[in-house]
Amino acid sequence: MNSNYDMFHVEVLPPHQDAEDLEVRLDRFATRYKRVLDAGYCACITDNAMGNMSFQGTEIIEEYNLPVNTENVMIHVNTFHSKRVLDDILKTCIAQGIRYLLVVSGDGNVRFPKLNPSDLGIKGVSSVTAVELLKYINREYSGVFILGVAFNPYEPEEEELEKMDRKIEAGAEFVITQPIIEKNPVVDRLISRIDIPVIVEAWMSKKLHLLSDCVGYEIPEDTEYDPIATLALLQDEYPSGGVYLAMMNYKRQFNLLSEIPRQVVI
Repeated sequence: MNSNYDMFHVEVLPPHQDAEDLEVRLDRFATRYKRVLDAGYCACITDNAMGNMSFQGTEIIEEYNLPVNTENVMIHVNTFHSKRVLDDILKTCIAQGIRYLLVVSGDGNVRFPKLNPSDLGIKGVSSVTAVELLKYINREYSGVFILGVAFNPYEPEEEELEKMDRKIEAGAEFVITQPIIEKNPVVDRLISRIDIPVIVEAWMSKKLHLLSDCVGYEIPEDTEYDPIATLALLQDEYPSGGVYLAMMNYKRQFNLLSEIPRQVVI
């Protein structure tokens, strides 16, 4: 198994383009990014997460001349771009030595363009999803990138598994789940069904209402939740893959990561 798949994948959120304290937030992004790489983890940079217009990770890496280790940087790419911008992102990744991409449909809003099937030379579908985006990248940039996809265990199971089959057929090489807070039977069935690495996502914020918004089902706000204990649990339950850390508190949690015992399957 490639070493990228069994490490911590730490989410690094680029600042919103309309942030008032933009320089501070850009500097904070650069500092967090370098901390993740220095610790030997993989920095995972989102693409307009939750439909918020943000800077592209490739832009900030280029502007700040940030280091890139091929195994330790992952860029998210979604379908809410013009084809020109999409190709610019992909070509910049190539120039910077970034090979790992997480290909997702994404969250858009009225300000974002949306790729059309005709933009990508694809016929027979009415809209571009992660499947079509995978096909385009594999066709136009064959052999350049290592492509991952998302899996949502909260959607109807059979539909999500069928969609995963189409993603793998389109070239997906690894999977990152939506956040789980305990051993998840749907994720277990996914792992038993496919032969590519599965990285489970840990929710590192105590704000469970945000997790409810993310996964689409209600979690009572008064639910007791310990993110670090949950992360350790997921490490134990899913030792053969890495863990993706979403919404992590860099001040309080980052230094604790090295203290979490790790069971590795060889």
